[in-house]
Amino acid sequence: MNADVVAQAKARAREYFTTKGTRLPASTVHERIAEAFGALDAFLEPIPAAAARAAIRGEWSVQEVVDHLVETHRPGLDELRCLLAGHRPPGDAIPAGLQSKAPLLRPWPWLREELARVHGDILLTLAATPPDFVTDARAPIVMVVNVTDERGQAVPLHWVEELDWKAYAIVWRLHVIDHLKQAKKIHAALER
Repeated sequence: MNADVVAQAKARAREYFTTKGTRLPASTVHERIAEAFGALDAFLEPIPAAAARAAIRGEWSVQEVVDHLVETHRPGLDELRCLLAGHRPPGDAIPAGLQSKAPLLRPWPWLREELARVHGDILLTLAATPPDFVTDARAPIVMVVNVTDERGQAVPLHWVEELDWKAYAIVWRLHVIDHLKQAKKIHAALER
């Protein structure tokens, strides 16, 4: 992959984290994450279990998307708590494509409730953080962005980025928005 393309993608991501996370007031970070969580919940609310498990070729089902969000946001909350305690979370970054062992076997109502519980805990944790809280602690995340390769094809670029607590938290907004778009695409394709 072209080194300039990689450098530009990383620079754009870092600028986003700085301007949309690190430099924002904690209350704004909380509000933006809450908005994304609310939009996802509103979309998922009317989807019945059978439709959630249905898939199109080459894509996860909506249920697999929700399973992925549960499996990545749950340990992410633990990592946020480490950051807010002033410590780097132990271990490696949460894998980008993490899912449970059997995402389609989990009951849809339980999966939705678990996602709501985890998101509620994230929002409570953010709301309880003092507005002037600062720490030097950083957490690793696996960044994934699509870039154009030498053939003009969109390909994923992965790297590990170390983020402060507000930048780390704003990743949930991006993650949810990205997967909400994916779920809407899957759902629309199945309705046709």
